[in-house]
Amino acid sequence: MKVGMREFRDKLATYLLESESPVAITRHGDTVGYFIPARRKRSDTDKEALREASTRWQEVLDAEGISEDEAVTGFNRWRTRQKR
Repeated sequence: MKVGMREFRDKLATYLLESESPVAITRHGDTVGYFIPARRKRSDTDKEALREASTRWQEVLDAEGISEDEAVTGFNRWRTRQKR
């Protein structure tokens, strides 16, 4: 689900209390952030999928010899360039 920044702000309480799935927040059509509800209890399937994704990501980092800090720094540089 995608919503504009103003709509998200105006209906913040509704999203915080009632949303069960992640929401992409947009500004002028570009995604600027995500709201991921914390109240929803994750199923065992969801938890296992997150563990698997984490394991795969760590394998990629290890194979490339990249630390987590380096990955975050690289992502932040990329994001800064995208904003320009």
